Parts: sequence; C-alpha cells; structure tokens
Amino acid sequence: MKKLMIILVTLATVSVLIFGTIQSLQQDFLSLQGSVIWEISKKEATTENGWELILVNREYRVPESYEIELLTLSNGQQIDKRIYPPLQEMFDDMRAKGIYPTVVSGYRSYDEQRDLLEEKYLAYRSEGYSKARAKELATEWVALPGTSEHQLGIAVDINPDYSVSDGEGVYDWLRDNAHKYGFIKRYPEDKTEITGIINEPWHYRYVGKKAATYMYENNLCLEEYVEQL
Repeated sequence: MKKLMIILVTLATVSVLIFGTIQSLQQDFLSLQGSVIWEISKKEATTENGWELILVNREYRVPESYEIELLTLSNGQQIDKRIYPPLQEMFDDMRAKGIYPTVVSGYRSYDEQRDLLEEKYLAYRSEGYSKARAKELATEWVALPGTSEHQLGIAVDINPDYSVSDGEGVYDWLRDNAHKYGFIKRYPEDKTEITGIINEPWHYRYVGKKAATYMYENNLCLEEYVEQL
C-alpha cells in the first residue's frame, strides 16, 4: 500500500511538472506573437493580376477583405469552389493511371494556422531550442498566420491515398503533370531562398493553366513569375 501511494504521488508530481512546462511554453508562444520576432509584413496581397495569381508570402499577407466561397470535399477538407473542376479532373486522370491521391489539407483559417504554428514551435522549444531558434525552425515548416496560402483556399496538400494504394508515383506524377491542370508545385527545392519555405512536394497551388505551364517550362516559382508581370 505504501509503495502504491509513493507511485501515485510521484505520478501526480510528474503530471504537475509536465502541465506546468506546457503552460509555460504556451505563454512563451503567446508573448512572442506580439513581439517583433513574429512580425509579418503589413503589405496586403492584391488580386490585380487575377485571383489565381494573388501572391501571399512573408512579404504579402492575406487581405482582410478577401472572401472565399468554400466547397467541402468528400473527406471533409474544404477548398475555394473555383478550383474544384480542375482539381477533380486532375485526380480523375491520376486514378485512371492507377495513381491515387487525396487532399489532406485544404482551406485553413487564420486561427487554424496559428494553432499549427504553435504546435510546431512548442515541439522545438520542448527539445531545448531557444525562442529565436525554435521560431526559425517552426516557420521553415509552417507559415505565419495571415501569410499562408491555405488561407486563400486555392492551395492543397496532396498525399497518396494509402487506403487504396501503396502510394507510389503520386509526387512524381504531380511534379511532371500538375501544370496541365493549372497547378504548380509551390515550394520547389531549388527556390527555397526565394520562397522562404523548404521543399514541399505535397503542396500545390492553383494559378491557371497558362501561368502554370509557363512557370513549369521556365523553372519559375510564383514570386519570380509575378515579378515579371
């Protein structure tokens, strides 16, 4: 009985310590959101080149007036309804070739993006990284709230559908063919210095067939393409 009590007290103490650590890190994150370390550009992205070519990144944030009419996919993910026809056509053609994709992340609100960033930041802080380094690492993976293309509803993360296949071929097919349907691999491995985001073979963004084909044929990322317009 005495041993059991000791174990229970120990577990309770550990739980309190863990909870206290989590609370401390969360406060740490909240305090950073209002500081210069998390500051994002005050420039608003524009649709002057058309809604398909709106540029959102660390320099340009999603306009507060930006409106989206969302469509819900069969798996519950949401997208801007305007990209559904080309996305469905692309997926149909992939499946006809025995390649099975699925959208694992579509539209994300500002709050959802903030929660993702917090989760990644806290993970790095719990590993012992400093505030500045944890922020740096976290934002290599997760865009700052207000600067994510997912908030536009015209970007999707596409993964293999492992429920019906072994996942072979999805990323290779997308890399070579997505432009035919108006989608681009938004964050290529050789454009990291420009986009500020690491290679993401799953993240595809709708820009329209003409722009996507031009970018594909000339090895341009969206920042480079928009600069030429």
